[in-house]
Amino acid sequence: MRPGCWDCRKGEPVTRYRARFVAIAVLAFSAALLIVAAVWHLGSDRPHPSGSSGDAVRLTQAEWQSTDAPDFTAPPATFDFYTLPDNAWRSATLPTALPSDSSLASPLVKDIRTTWVRLSVPELRSAQGPLALYISRIKTDGTIAVYVNGKLVHRAQQDGPLWNSLFMPLWITLAHDPGAAVDVPVREVLVRIEHTSGNPVAVASVWAGTEEALRGRYYLRTWLQRELPAMLSASFLAVGIFALFVWTKRRHETGYLLFFSLAITSFVGHLHYYVSLPITSDWFAWLTINAIFWLILVVHFFLCQMHGRPLKVLTWAITGVTLLITVLTLPVVAVLPVLPSTPVIIPLIYAISAIMATVVCLVGIVSAWRRSREARLVAACVGICTLLGVVDWMMHNNVLSPEGWFLGAYMNAVTFCAFGLLMVRRYVNAISEVEQMNANLAQRLEAREAELEVSHRLLREAALRQTISDERRRLMQDMHDGLGSSLISAIRAVERGGERDIDVSHILKSCLDDLKLTIDSMEPVEADLLLLLATLRFRLEPRLEGTGVALLWEVKEVPALVWLDPSSALHILRIVQESIANVLHHTRANAIRVSTAVDDNNVQVSIEDNGEGFDVERVLRSTVGRGLHNLQRRARTLDGAVAWHSGPGGTRFTLTLPLRRA
Repeated sequence: MRPGCWDCRKGEPVTRYRARFVAIAVLAFSAALLIVAAVWHLGSDRPHPSGSSGDAVRLTQAEWQSTDAPDFTAPPATFDFYTLPDNAWRSATLPTALPSDSSLASPLVKDIRTTWVRLSVPELRSAQGPLALYISRIKTDGTIAVYVNGKLVHRAQQDGPLWNSLFMPLWITLAHDPGAAVDVPVREVLVRIEHTSGNPVAVASVWAGTEEALRGRYYLRTWLQRELPAMLSASFLAVGIFALFVWTKRRHETGYLLFFSLAITSFVGHLHYYVSLPITSDWFAWLTINAIFWLILVVHFFLCQMHGRPLKVLTWAITGVTLLITVLTLPVVAVLPVLPSTPVIIPLIYAISAIMATVVCLVGIVSAWRRSREARLVAACVGICTLLGVVDWMMHNNVLSPEGWFLGAYMNAVTFCAFGLLMVRRYVNAISEVEQMNANLAQRLEAREAELEVSHRLLREAALRQTISDERRRLMQDMHDGLGSSLISAIRAVERGGERDIDVSHILKSCLDDLKLTIDSMEPVEADLLLLLATLRFRLEPRLEGTGVALLWEVKEVPALVWLDPSSALHILRIVQESIANVLHHTRANAIRVSTAVDDNNVQVSIEDNGEGFDVERVLRSTVGRGLHNLQRRARTLDGAVAWHSGPGGTRFTLTLPLRRA
């Protein structure tokens, strides 16, 4: 099973199914957008007779004629159409493309023509609100002026050509107050269109009526033709800027930089669709025209990166054509004077770009057929955008009705949807990979935990066996050193027959006490010295009462000794027991005091008696002091020390134990 493609019925992640759902949703949105635009476009191509719709009248029957003009000029404030030649008027049905005098056109001479379009308006009054005129499109490379009843009511440009009249519907409000420019009722509408002789003029049907009746048509076309593409392009640009910031942190991934280049060129290449101000700048025209070729070049680089084939010949060809057109269309280049100050060259530009895009699309699909699904999607996107560009080419050449739609404005929407789908796909795949890695890590961790649990159990068992062995060995050593040697002494004394019964009894009692100490040292005292001493008191107190010696117990609370294990406990018990035994055997004391004290780093256990004292130094130097040396050795084993202070009034024995051992 592939990573990320898991069966939902088994409770596994459904990331891949979510990705498919998102992909279908994006494609459905793109298809719906294109279908709506196509239906609107086809609906606008059907001829409609002149007639009224509520408070609005659609004017389709018109008359027109063309006159010569010296140059683009400002329209006068008033104009009487009777001054035009009466026999030059020709009938036309709107929407229509008016024929041009292309035979007279010269690329080196600016031949200006003025086309007049006259429409008769049925009786139309503004009883229910202000009147307005709405014209979806007037195609020209010059100026536009509209006269109503002989008075100028609209001027699309002060002077000079209007470059982007293709995408801006006209909305003209006809006021009816005393200071208004137009007196009602409206009787006739005269449209003055200036253009070069080689550029045909196209005029859509004219709507006249109340603002309330026409506002919906105007806003709908404005929103679909300009505002919606502007929003989609701005969103595309915002994502591209985000990709640029990502690339600054991940310089080795050039895909982010290519995506930013795609977003910025796509945004610039479609500015003329939705820029609200009239555009006359030659540099702006050069920028928007050439951005189409830059966009095709960037997409080609993107496809090459996706399917992994360099395609050097095609890459050099596309790059060369793009650079050639970029240079030839510069405003400072005088080789072609019509470039790009007028849109005469735009149909040729669209044709070249459509051919380049078609080649990139077909080569991209073939190169990525079995190599990259994402590259095939991008190539299909290029194909869709090429079809939209062909529609725009047909609009520029007046093959389609002037009331149609320039679908090239939605190229950004298609590109954004395609690359948005790629981003969603890669994001979801990344999540799937992370989930799969987490699942694999969880399985490995679970297996490792099982191995560690087995190892830990085996170590615990080995440690337990080692502890039992060490404890057995310690007990054997203690019994050998203590109980064993005492029993051997008793046996030899009995065999020699020279010992008194009381002496043998004393040896056997010592053996019994040593055995009891060994057993007591195995009891858990939990690092509590007082509990250990209490155990010894329980063993010694009956014996002391039998000898008539009083035991004064003045033990106080002391800190826990974390190092107190059974072996250390046995050493402490033997040190204290032997000290008390020395008092009983040698000092003739009748009272023994046991006390404890604490300083900064040590705990002290003191045993005092009121018997006869002895010379400590002399005893330690003689062979008689072997028992005292044993006490010192045991104390050193515990990192502690022992000391005796003896005098005529008794002896004080002190055992010093550390609170912490290294």
